[in-house]
Amino acid sequence: MKSILEIYKLTFSYKVKAILVIIFNLLYVIFNLISLVLFIPFLQLIFPKEENVVASELIKPEMKEGIANFFNYCAELYQYTMQTMVAHDAKQALLLVCISVLLAFFFKNLFRYFAIYHQSQLRMAVVRDLRDQMFDKAMRLPLAFYSEEKKGDLMARMNSDVGEIEIAVVSMLELIFREPIAIIINLAALIYWSPQLTIISFVLLPISAFVISRIGKSLKKTASEGQKQMGVLFSSMEENLGGIRIIKAFNAIPYVSNSFKKINLRHQQLITSTFRKKDLSGPLNEFLGAAVMLGIVWFGGSMILEAKADSGMTGEKFIGFILVFSQLLRPIQGIASSIANLNKAKASQDRISEIINADEHIYEAENPVALPPLSKGITYKNISFKYKDALVLKNINLFIPYGKTVALVGESGSGKSTIADLMPRFYDVQEGEILFDETPIKNITITDLRNQIGMVTQESILFNDSIRNNIAFGMTDKTDEEIMNAAKVANAHEFIVRMDEGYETNIGERGNKLSGGQKQRLSIARAVLKNSPILILDEATSALDTESEKLVQDALEKLMKDRTSLIIAHRLSTIRNADIIVVLNKGEIVEQGSHEELLNKRGAYYNLCNLQGLE
Repeated sequence: MKSILEIYKLTFSYKVKAILVIIFNLLYVIFNLISLVLFIPFLQLIFPKEENVVASELIKPEMKEGIANFFNYCAELYQYTMQTMVAHDAKQALLLVCISVLLAFFFKNLFRYFAIYHQSQLRMAVVRDLRDQMFDKAMRLPLAFYSEEKKGDLMARMNSDVGEIEIAVVSMLELIFREPIAIIINLAALIYWSPQLTIISFVLLPISAFVISRIGKSLKKTASEGQKQMGVLFSSMEENLGGIRIIKAFNAIPYVSNSFKKINLRHQQLITSTFRKKDLSGPLNEFLGAAVMLGIVWFGGSMILEAKADSGMTGEKFIGFILVFSQLLRPIQGIASSIANLNKAKASQDRISEIINADEHIYEAENPVALPPLSKGITYKNISFKYKDALVLKNINLFIPYGKTVALVGESGSGKSTIADLMPRFYDVQEGEILFDETPIKNITITDLRNQIGMVTQESILFNDSIRNNIAFGMTDKTDEEIMNAAKVANAHEFIVRMDEGYETNIGERGNKLSGGQKQRLSIARAVLKNSPILILDEATSALDTESEKLVQDALEKLMKDRTSLIIAHRLSTIRNADIIVVLNKGEIVEQGSHEELLNKRGAYYNLCNLQGLE
């Protein structure tokens, strides 16, 4: 029920459009009935009961109080008018009926188009807003979320699940504001003509409701499994396309293809089952409707053949009754289809809500304080941290002096990157606190905190855009001259100007048109342009060849000048000039000091240097 209410709120997030859709659908239903009712005088003209009707013998109906009497008066007045016209000129009356039916069909379809016109904008606006909301939430979720969830599953939720909500928005309006009204209006007309025949039509409703409820429960479960499998499918595609180089190198194409085929087959089976269950309600309702209609034909035909005087049922009225009853089946089938769509959308709405309502973990301070320029340094005070169960950092106490370079070294898994990730609050500590001078970083807005920090990572994160936009990423106020100066500091300007379009050259997905060294120098240029007083370098040269490393290292030294820097390095040769070197082992600090001081201790750092042939 909660999922349905959320879909209802989404549907009416644009109230004016929703109301217009409801109004035009209502007018469509009314004119649909009128277009059928007007066939009765047409039948009366073609099959008259009496010859030589005299206009003077006709009695004009009188208006009585009450809504029911008003509709009865309108029907009798229309019949009186037609009989009068037939008495004077039957052909003219036939022409008027044809024109009236044509106009009724024109307005019926005109209002249907107006409903679809506004409905199309409503459904796509809701999808746009929902996708915007999910993307914004995805950007704000902590890094821990992405270590547990697959990107492909998130893409599936933003694509196929949101598509189900688009269908549900339309179904919601039709289920509540069109189909029930159509049923009520058509039933009123049927009851007016023959209460006895109408009673039979009520047999269809409880049978349909029972069938729909049984199918709906099964449909939601299958749809949920299908949407989850879509996420697995997207993840497989994203992962294998991203690793195409390794797949080819290891001749793993048959293995990967077979694995993908199994995932795709399972998805096809689930989606096929979903479509079958969704589409089953329509044919079943149509069959039940046909059975009831035949019952009505038999019962009504018997009344006419037996010429029951009290039945008031004539041949033309009976045909009109059958026409209107056939239209009663359409909204009943529409309700069945809408309920099936909503049941399918429930699963999608639940999956979307999981993302939108996911705990962000990293919260802003209720009363944040202004962050003054760093003057003393950054303090890690009694820090303990864990991702799940086991502690990754244990009672870390570290001071990074203002304007100095601190390097973190140690074996893989010792906690180096975790220490760096805690500073910009990619994660929050479970114990202890981090201080900028005397200010805890949890008391600073996340935006202000991250504005103070520049970052260059081992993997160059670039985007499918121009070189200019990659350097100025997130900094729309920067001039071309500032961008060029940043590139010169990063030793990137020379290779950029040699390219066909210079700074406007598109570098492809993840910068794949560039070499590793070129990509890293663009990342450094981006950090230079940001001009943050604090710098984090996470193994920025570890994946480069010797020539590229020399250029990048030179650029990094320019970048670090007069900045407070935290460096993570495996190559100890790149950090021997650091002011402080911190040695980590299994989440604990075991040594710290300058390169010479640590060598003289002949401890953990000395052993690491020996392993790399460094003295």
